Amino acid sequence: GCVHDSQRCLPPEYRPVSPQGCAKPGPGIINGPPPESRLLAQCLAHSGLLTNGLLAKEKAPLRAHLLMAPGVELRTTVLFFVFDCPYLARKLTLAIPIIAAILFFFVMSCLLQTSFTDPGILPRATVCEAAALEKQIDNTGSSTYRPPPRTREVMINGQMVKLKYCFTCKMFRPPRTSHCSVCDNCVERFDHHCPWVGNCVGRRNYRFFYAFILSLSFLTAFIFACVVTHLTLRNSKLSEDTTPLSCLVICFFSIWSILGLSGFHTYLVASNLTTNEDIKGSWSSKRGGEASVNPYSHKSIITNCCAVLCGPLPPSLIDRRGFVQSDTVLPSPIRSDEPACGAKPDASMVGGHP
Repeated sequence: GCVHDSQRCLPPEYRPVSPQGCAKPGPGIINGPPPESRLLAQCLAHSGLLTNGLLAKEKAPLRAHLLMAPGVELRTTVLFFVFDCPYLARKLTLAIPIIAAILFFFVMSCLLQTSFTDPGILPRATVCEAAALEKQIDNTGSSTYRPPPRTREVMINGQMVKLKYCFTCKMFRPPRTSHCSVCDNCVERFDHHCPWVGNCVGRRNYRFFYAFILSLSFLTAFIFACVVTHLTLRNSKLSEDTTPLSCLVICFFSIWSILGLSGFHTYLVASNLTTNEDIKGSWSSKRGGEASVNPYSHKSIITNCCAVLCGPLPPSLIDRRGFVQSDTVLPSPIRSDEPACGAKPDASMVGGHP
C-alpha cells in the first residue's frame, strides 16, 4: 500500500487514505523513477537535528544559536569553577563544587536531549495519499465548483475540537498539532520552536525541555549565591579581581528571565496547556469570544503534571530506514509501462510506443 509505516501509527480519522490499486511509477519515465531519498533526511532537512551525523547545512543560524546556548552556560560555569570554587571549597565545604558539577552535567544532558530528540514530527502524505484525501474531501459530486472544506470537527471529552488541513503536509492535523514555519514540519503537541536548542519543542521532547530550564534555574541561582558569598567572605574591592563580579553580573541578568520562563512553563504543565495554545487563547477569552473548557486538562494539577512529564515516551513516527519517492516527476515523451496513482492505461500505453 501507499500508506507509510510511520503513518499507520496515526488514528484513521487523521491518516490519509490511499486509493486502491495505486501503482508505483514505471521505469519508462526519463531518468528512471522519481529519485528516492531517506525519509529521515527529508523530515529533518529544515531542522537543527542531526542528519547522518551532521547538522543540516541549510540552517546555519540555527547552528549558531545551538552553539551559543551551551557556550554562555559553559563560560559562566568555567569561570565559577576556576575563580570561585577553589576559595569556597577551602573556606566552606567541598560540597559546593560537587553540587555545581552535578547540576551542570544535568543541564547539558537535558539540553542535548531536547536538541537531538524527535519532537514528534508527522511524516508528510505521499502523492497517492494526498490525491486520495483530495478526492475524499471533494465528494460533493456537484457540477459547479465549490472550494472543499479544509476543517474537520472531532469530539474530545465533550468539547468540539476543529482539525485544520495542512497544505504543506497534505493531511488533517491531529489535535494539538501545528506546522512549524522554521522546521517546515507538522509537530505533535506543538509547544514552540526554540532557537536556543535548535529544535521544535513538542510531544516527545517537552519533558527534556522543561527539565532543562528548571535545572538551569537551579544552577544559575546556585552560582549567583556562591559568587555573592565569595565576594562577601573576601570583602575584596572591585578593582582587585573583576572575574567574580562578571559572573555575578551574568547570573543576575540571566536568573530573572530563566526563573520567569520556568514559572511560565510550570503553569502550562499544571494546566496541561502548550505555549501555542496559551498565546492563541485556544481555551480562554483572548480571542474575544467566550472562554471554553480545556478538553485535555485532567482537572488536577498532579494528574496534569504526570500526564505531561511522566509516562513512556511515545514512539517516533519517522522511519529512519525508509525511503520516499520525490513528489516531482519530470515530463517525458516516453510513456511509463505502468499507470501511476490509480490511472487507467490507455491503448497507446498498452500497445507500446507509437
